[in-house]
Amino acid sequence: MPRIATVDSPGPLARIAYAVARRRFGKVPEPLTVWAHHRGVLLATIRHESAVARWKALDRTCKSLAVLRAAQVIGCPWCIDFGSFLSKDEGVTAEQLRDLHRWRDSSAYTTDQRLCLEYAEAASRTPLEVTDELVAALVSALGEKAVVELAMMIALENERSRFNGALGLVSQGYSTEACAVVPA
Repeated sequence: MPRIATVDSPGPLARIAYAVARRRFGKVPEPLTVWAHHRGVLLATIRHESAVARWKALDRTCKSLAVLRAAQVIGCPWCIDFGSFLSKDEGVTAEQLRDLHRWRDSSAYTTDQRLCLEYAEAASRTPLEVTDELVAALVSALGEKAVVELAMMIALENERSRFNGALGLVSQGYSTEACAVVPA
């Protein structure tokens, strides 16, 4: 149960957001029902997430895997559940979901995916473990624009995961194939 009550009788903006989310995802994501307490947070988050969804410099499967791995490292069950649900439309296989916590030992990932997963882990640890060598390898493989997008996606997932975790949001059952949360 969330630490902040969900807004079940939303205002006009949140009502529209709830309807769009229900149509797109089948139900209203709990973070949205918490953001609805604060119109400015709700509006800013919707605008930002909408803009981020249009970024295309980074391969969509690499992006989805990296975001999921960041959520695993941080330990956000809601993010893992929802991210696993979304990942099916991003080219992530059931094997990749299953093996995500042990990606280094699995043959399910490409070289580029492995670089993105390594970055996701390094950028989600405290203190940061990102090295010059890792960023150079990413730039060589993906290009600077894609690396900037990767860095922002992992920073955004860190924000999402920490917000959701701090407010006690847990899995909503979006994905039946969600990968296991692994300790950081």
